[in-house]
Amino acid sequence: MSSIAIAAIAFACISGGALLGPYVRSHLPDHHLNGSALEIVKMGAGLIATLAALVLGLLVSSAKGTLDAMNAGLTQEGAKIIMLDRVLASYGPETKEVREEVRKDVVNAIDMIWPKDRKRQANLKAIEATSSIERIQDRLRGLSPHSDAQRQLQSQALQLAADMAQTRWILIEQTQQALPPVFLVVLLFWLTVLFACVGLLAPGNATIIAVLLVCALSVSGAVFLILEMSTPLTGIIKVSSAPLLKALANLGR
Repeated sequence: MSSIAIAAIAFACISGGALLGPYVRSHLPDHHLNGSALEIVKMGAGLIATLAALVLGLLVSSAKGTLDAMNAGLTQEGAKIIMLDRVLASYGPETKEVREEVRKDVVNAIDMIWPKDRKRQANLKAIEATSSIERIQDRLRGLSPHSDAQRQLQSQALQLAADMAQTRWILIEQTQQALPPVFLVVLLFWLTVLFACVGLLAPGNATIIAVLLVCALSVSGAVFLILEMSTPLTGIIKVSSAPLLKALANLGR
């Protein structure tokens, strides 16, 4: 299910709770709304609000950490691509085919993650299935250095290629993280109950209902941001392609 669909469900549940509160209030006997009962409702709402705020804050922080980690990984990958190209250029003209392979790999990666056609989704399965970095490593092992300098450059290139392969798999593994559905259901339950309590305590006029609906929309927006930042290679909020584009622009120089 997409982040937009889940956020829409969250808005429907939370706003439903906000609208249920005034309805229940209008049908309750007067003795259910006396001072003592209202104090208990306020205490319960305060407890749930504290729990929901803590959980939302932790989830936003965790999702932002996932997004930042992906950005950092792509930045490191871009830097290593540039370094590999420079090392191969220093090795000599016999690495021309390997450098072309590296360039082709970067172009394909950009097209799979950030397709020009906005209707296309990022093809993460294709990224997992590609073996281009392994082919590059095989080509590097097949080089025949003729001097100590070339042997050192070959060893450095192999290390950079190994680091790139490791970073690639780390980024792929990070995309497997997802918010547990049960966790999300419990959070939505807390928020729905909280808004129902607020609606029960507040007078049921148009201004209050409008404010509650705006608050429900804001909380649903937070859920949307959490889900989007937790999947930084897909969806609406994605990591920037700038590091790989910069690397591509510096290849072959």
